[in-house]
Amino acid sequence: MGSYAYRYCMCFTRKFRSPDAHPPPDVRDAHATAAAAHGGDGLRRFLDDVQRERPSEADRILAVLSGGAAGGIARFVGRSPAHAVPSLDDFFGFLFSPDLNPPIDNKVHQDMSAPISHYYVFTGHNSYLTGNQLNSDSSDIPIIEALDRGVRVIELDMWPNSAKDHVEILHGGTLTAPVDIMRCLKSIKEHAFTASTYPLVITLEDHLTADLQAKVAEMIRETFGDLLYVPSSDTLNEFPSPEALMKRIIISTKPPEEFKKFLKAQDNQNDSEKAAKLGEEASLRRIDSNAEDSDDKDEPDEEDDDESEEEDPKFQPDTACEYRKLITIHAGKPKGHLRDALKVDPDKCRRLSLSETQLSKATISHGSDIIRFTEKNILRIYPKGTRINSSNYDPINAWSHGAQMVAFNMQGHDKPLRLMQGFFRANGGCGYVKKPDFLLNAGPNGKVFDPKAEMPVKKTLKVKVYMGDGWRMDFSKTHFDAFSPPDFYARVGIAGVPADCVMKKTRTIEDQWVPVWDQEFSFPLTVPELALLRVEVQEYDMSEKHDFGGQMCLPVMELKQGIRAVPLHDRKGNKYKSVRLLMRFELV
Repeated sequence: MGSYAYRYCMCFTRKFRSPDAHPPPDVRDAHATAAAAHGGDGLRRFLDDVQRERPSEADRILAVLSGGAAGGIARFVGRSPAHAVPSLDDFFGFLFSPDLNPPIDNKVHQDMSAPISHYYVFTGHNSYLTGNQLNSDSSDIPIIEALDRGVRVIELDMWPNSAKDHVEILHGGTLTAPVDIMRCLKSIKEHAFTASTYPLVITLEDHLTADLQAKVAEMIRETFGDLLYVPSSDTLNEFPSPEALMKRIIISTKPPEEFKKFLKAQDNQNDSEKAAKLGEEASLRRIDSNAEDSDDKDEPDEEDDDESEEEDPKFQPDTACEYRKLITIHAGKPKGHLRDALKVDPDKCRRLSLSETQLSKATISHGSDIIRFTEKNILRIYPKGTRINSSNYDPINAWSHGAQMVAFNMQGHDKPLRLMQGFFRANGGCGYVKKPDFLLNAGPNGKVFDPKAEMPVKKTLKVKVYMGDGWRMDFSKTHFDAFSPPDFYARVGIAGVPADCVMKKTRTIEDQWVPVWDQEFSFPLTVPELALLRVEVQEYDMSEKHDFGGQMCLPVMELKQGIRAVPLHDRKGNKYKSVRLLMRFELV
């Protein structure tokens, strides 16, 4: 057992013992019970009864603990002979290892054969920005980082360059520096499926003339090749499933306005010559092809921008057709009354975009309409335009109303982003999480879910925080306090529907690098399907702001029962090398 020396009052030195992590009483009891069992099946009973492991997972763990898998736990702490009940130290080492004993599964386990509209999708906003929304650089680096974290929806804002002959990616109307579109497309292709094999959606905010749209269509086809999914028909009655689109890239944007009118004219004219003439004589306008998705407006557009009335002599139906053919998820923004925009068309599915402000207002008066809309269609929510520092909003309201694409600024390292990262740790971190049944199917008499209604407690989550360790390995001895070891406390709580939200805290353990709290908390949950367990560690500071010691956010319904090792992350969501907590979960 070593010690830490701290200088005190310039002239004196204080020494503190640096204790090893010791098994808490519950771990000792569990090991004693397993060791005392007859027939050598005590460990399996522990895995079955306490850890609630599936039989196949229990077999894997037993193989590891007995040394049957690449040396077993010997690679981590091992001293136990093969096929014997592990020693207490080995047993504790196994339980306190996030690699061997994680709090959630790391495999896809949900049904992935339903339409994409039945899933929440990990969605980025202005994915190319390196910093704030006003004057930061545009780059492919943030896109790569988002893809490596499992993000499944990348947004690109397309604008003509100064010569009007090429396409750049930037946040229009700001001082952000552009990046070439081809650089973004090539990086997307290279990293699209590094973290997940499920489909990648590219949402295009389109500010291009028709000839540049055609150029983009050609670049997309040539860059992605067979990875690109091209729908067989102009409109879909139902979205394909994530399973059917594995390792495919799909495009979502607003179809060219001119071609929509051209097709409508064809539908209304039986005479093909008249239709052709109408197509030639139509007022061909340059439009903001994704003005519907433009994020600088919080109110529904009553009509198209004046700019869209300008004629574009370069437009040809064939050009628009090539661009339109690539669009799998047709996008739009509400025009006029929101209730009309939320009407469900039985013959086609689409995507609707609302700002966080619009959603907040809409859920008050049209909450049930929104949920019905999202049973078949996709709803995308994006940050309001005043979030120039790339901050984010609370995603729970959007999720609880069925919104599938809750677009976040991935460079905005704040509490909402930590909730987002935690939510999409579900289902093996593949970026797709199945929506709960109550958001996919109406109840008796067509009644839909109301997240603001009073509901009975459905589940109770019991959480016990035993101890923590790893800070002494990952931080310098004076990182938290220049004069003594840290004074850690933990905060544990729930993020979810309003009735379930709460935060609680442990007592503060003074002058300890290995704090032992051994405290239990209980959380009654009315909507456990949308609940997230929040865990934070802070270092108490009497005179200044408390120091951050790590955080983790986990979906409640994904928690593995029993005693688990919970790895902690920094504010940006990067996993610490050694810092973890030993906790116990029980969902009843």
